[in-house]
Amino acid sequence: MPTIRPSADLRNSYNEISEFCHTYSEPVFITKNGKGDLAVMSIDMYEQLCGKLELYRLIEQGLEDECQGKIRPLSEAISDIRKGINN
Repeated sequence: MPTIRPSADLRNSYNEISEFCHTYSEPVFITKNGKGDLAVMSIDMYEQLCGKLELYRLIEQGLEDECQGKIRPLSEAISDIRKGINN
């Protein structure tokens, strides 16, 4: 169940909201005039979310490369990496 708080709580209960976000690693949804306005989360959760999005982007790119035939055997790629390290 999402945690929903009114915008006034950002001023009046900031420490409580911050502690919740850090303790439970989930966002708090802030409403303004009864409607959803913001999602507040810890920096750690934000970075984790961004990392997941980047991973999904890279997986999608890899799948597109595979469909377009832009792949090569792993042994060939490792050989090229080793050549680069030894030069």
